[in-house]
Amino acid sequence: MVLSLSFTAVAVAGMVLLGLTLFLRFSHTTNAQMAESSRRVLAQVNLNLDGYLRSMMRISDTAYYRVIKDTDLGEASLDEPLELLYEGSRDSLVSIAVFSREGGLIAATPLTGLKNSVAPERESWFATAEQKIENLHFSTPHVQNLFEDPDYRYRWVVSLSRQVELTRNGSIESGVLLVDMSFGGIEQICKDVDLGGQQGYLYLIDGGGEIIYHPRQQLIYAGLLEENNRAAASYADGSHTETFQGRSRQVTVKTVGYTGWKLVGVVPSETVWDNYGQLVLFFLFVVFFSVYLLVFANLRLSGWITAPVKKLDRAVKELEAGSRAVDFDVGGPYEVEHLSHSIQSMVSTLRHLMDDIIQQEEQKRRSELDVLQSQINPHFLYNTLDSVVWMTENGRTEDAVVMLTSLARFFRISLSRGSSVIPIADELEHARHYLTIQKMRYKNKFSADLTAEDGVENLYTIKLIVQPVLENAIYHGMAYADGDGEIHIRAFREGADVVIEVADNGPGMPQEVVERLLDAGGPASVQGAKGSGIGFRNVHRRIRLTFGPAYGLTILSEPDAGTTVRIRLPALDEAEARRYRKEGEA
Repeated sequence: MVLSLSFTAVAVAGMVLLGLTLFLRFSHTTNAQMAESSRRVLAQVNLNLDGYLRSMMRISDTAYYRVIKDTDLGEASLDEPLELLYEGSRDSLVSIAVFSREGGLIAATPLTGLKNSVAPERESWFATAEQKIENLHFSTPHVQNLFEDPDYRYRWVVSLSRQVELTRNGSIESGVLLVDMSFGGIEQICKDVDLGGQQGYLYLIDGGGEIIYHPRQQLIYAGLLEENNRAAASYADGSHTETFQGRSRQVTVKTVGYTGWKLVGVVPSETVWDNYGQLVLFFLFVVFFSVYLLVFANLRLSGWITAPVKKLDRAVKELEAGSRAVDFDVGGPYEVEHLSHSIQSMVSTLRHLMDDIIQQEEQKRRSELDVLQSQINPHFLYNTLDSVVWMTENGRTEDAVVMLTSLARFFRISLSRGSSVIPIADELEHARHYLTIQKMRYKNKFSADLTAEDGVENLYTIKLIVQPVLENAIYHGMAYADGDGEIHIRAFREGADVVIEVADNGPGMPQEVVERLLDAGGPASVQGAKGSGIGFRNVHRRIRLTFGPAYGLTILSEPDAGTTVRIRLPALDEAEARRYRKEGEA
C-alpha cells in the first residue's frame, strides 16, 4: 500500500504540471477558435443578408429603369407595371410607391390609400432620398404608417428609398421611389443563429448605432433591457473584448456592404469558461484514470478474494428484497464458489415450494368464485319462476309470457358467452329486465328509474352485481309498499372508481342488521322479510375477491329512512377488462 501511494503521488504531481501547461495552451487556442467561429458565422449571415438586400435593390432598379423611365405620366399610368412587379416578389414586399417632389402620391401597389394625417415629404426616408440623389437609402425598422391597410395589420418594414426622374408630357421632374420590404425577411436571416451556444446572440445596427434587429428587440424598446449598440457602431470589423454591465464578453463586428449596417455577434465570457470547464474535466478524468491504473495492480489480488464475497452478499440482499433474477455465480476461490452454488440450490428449492403454494391458493380462489357465482343464478331463477307460477295460477298468462321473455333476455346477458367481465351497459340492461319482471309481480307497488352518467356505460364490471342488490331492495324495501315505493339506480364516476347506487324509500334497517348483511359468518336475512340475503353477501365477496378490499358494497340505512347501497368498482377500460378476463380463465 505504501509503494502504491508513493508512485501514485509522484505520477499525479507530474500529470498536474503537464495538465496546467496544456490547459494554458488550450485556453489560448480556444479563444482564437471562438473568435474565428464567430467571424465565420457573421460572414455567412452577411452573405445571406447581402443577397436579400440585393434582391430588394434589384426590385428598386427594375421599378426605376424598366418602369418609371419607360413611362410618360402624361400618357400612361405606373399602376399596372408596378403591380406586376409586386406580384413577382410579394413574399418579401409590403408595398411599392412613387411620389412627386412635393410628396403627392403618383402610383402605389398593393396599398393605394394614403392616411389623411401623413405627409410623405416630411418623412426621413423622403428627405434622405432627396439629399442622396445617386444612392439608395435603407431605413431602420418601423411600422408601415403611410397607407390605409384594409386588413388593419401593423406591418414592420424597412424602407428602401431613392430619388428618381419622372417623365410627364416630355418634361423631366424629380420624384421619390419607395420600396417597403418586410422586416420578417431580415429577422428570418438573423434569428436562430448558433453563436457560442445558448448564451451567444447576434444583432444588426445601422451606421449610427440604431438597432435594426435584436433577438430581444421588444424588451429593449420597452426599456427593460439595454444593449451596447452605440459603442459597437464605432468598432472596426473583427473581434473585440468589452465589459458591459459588469460582464466581460467577446464582440465580433462585420459591416454589411453598401448599407453601412453592422452585424454584431456577442459571446459572453462565461461561454468560453464553459469550454475551459470541459478541458478541466477532461484533465481530471485523465488524472483519475491514470491513478486507477496505478493502484489497480496492487489491489487486484485482494480484490480477487473480496470481490466474490461482496458480490455474494449483494445477491443475498437482492433475494431478500424480492428479486427473482438473482445471479449467484460469483466465481473466485473454490470455497466461495462452492458456497454460492449451495445457496443457489437452496433458493431454487424454496422457489419451487413457493410456486406450488401460490398455485394452490389461485385454484382455491377460482373455486370460491365459481361457488359464489353458482349460488346467485339458482337463487334468482327460483324467485322468478315462483313469480311466473303465481301469475299463471291467477290467470295472468299474458303477463307471464312477458315475464318469461324478459327472463330469457335476462339469462342471455347472464351467460355473456361465458365471460365473467361485461360492459356496465350490459349489466344495467340486465337490471332493466329484472325490474320488468319484478314490476309485473309487484304491480302498482313501486316505481323505478335507472340513469347512467356519460361514459360510464362504456366501462366494464364483473357480471351479476346489481340484480342481487335490487332483489334485496324489492323484497326488504318494497314488501309493504302500497303504490308509493321508489327505487333509484344511478351509475356515475367518482375519481378513479365507478359507483352504482341503488336507493329505495322502504322501511330501512337498524345498524346491527346492516352489519350482519356483509358479515361472512352470520345470517344475512332481515327478520320478517323474504329472501335469505345470499345473493347480496355474495356480490360483496365477489367484488372484493376480484378487485381487492378497497372495493365492494357500502350500506347506508336507518329505520323509517330508506336504504342506499353503493357498489364501488374500479373504472376498467376494455384493455384492463381483458386482463381480468384472462385471470378468470387462467
